Amino acid sequence: MRSEKLLPIAFLAVLPALAGVDGTVTNQTTGKPAVATVTLYKLGEAGMESMETVKSAADGKFTITMDLKGPRLIQTAFEGVTYNHMLPPGAPSTGVALDVYNASKQPGGAKVIRHGVLLEPSEKEMVVREIYFWENNGKTAYNDPDGGTLKFFLPPGVIGKVEVNATAPQGMPIRRPADKTSQANVYKVDFPIKPGQSRIELTYTLPYTSPATFVGKDLFKGGATQVVVPSTVTLKGDVELLGKEPDTQLVMYTAKGTEYKVEVEGTGSLRAAVGDVDGEEGGGPGIDQIMPRLYSKMYWVLGLALSILALTFAVQFRASVSTGNVAGKR
Repeated sequence: MRSEKLLPIAFLAVLPALAGVDGTVTNQTTGKPAVATVTLYKLGEAGMESMETVKSAADGKFTITMDLKGPRLIQTAFEGVTYNHMLPPGAPSTGVALDVYNASKQPGGAKVIRHGVLLEPSEKEMVVREIYFWENNGKTAYNDPDGGTLKFFLPPGVIGKVEVNATAPQGMPIRRPADKTSQANVYKVDFPIKPGQSRIELTYTLPYTSPATFVGKDLFKGGATQVVVPSTVTLKGDVELLGKEPDTQLVMYTAKGTEYKVEVEGTGSLRAAVGDVDGEEGGGPGIDQIMPRLYSKMYWVLGLALSILALTFAVQFRASVSTGNVAGKR
């Protein structure tokens, strides 16, 4: 009888050891525990596979019982916004701290701090990649599903559809649709801008015969727009030359206003320039080597944007070369 009475107690004692992941969800806007939906994902060659979903309690605590090996992702959903927390192999799975924030349709501390426009003209087409760098230094997530957090101008004549990839702080790029608005050539993107740094990238293709005119328009309040082209391409019009990055030879201009028109002349490949610098084509120095040198020279503006852009190119353009997709789908 004594062993039978002890059995339930012993079983309860080992329950925490059987738990796959446990921790606490905290609302960093209020500093209090949060009731949220917590999902464990398995990461593998097939992508993300949902394994178990639980709700955190009133004190914010949650327990996922599945003992999953390998790389894992914890996704927390709160007020219509999801937050990702990576758990690499070997990382502690007990006492995991998950942060969420209140959501608002007002930007609050979220704004575009830099806008890069990258032009890659060939004989018949010009691939355009626009990158919006966001910073949210507030304590609320900017989330406006109806109005969109980003509105952008799409030049007339685009071949096919615009591709949108968005990356949240500590997140992975995800595909988002570009929806039309009631304004001509103006589209919106529904993507929450969480506290921290985010990025929204647009890729589209225009018909091109050198020379050609490119028209841009900024619909956001924030940092200046910078236009990057290969060294074999020249721009004339509503832009000012900033300089040439010494290793990649990419040339950067800054737009003189929120609406700008430039004449694009020549052809060139951004992939080749970044490939050479990264040491895979031509044995040049790596990106991690040129970044410190950028900041030590007079190219402080160039370095701030181009170091990030170059890293983006190195990954995306190599992927596009291997798949044969010029637009660099991921």
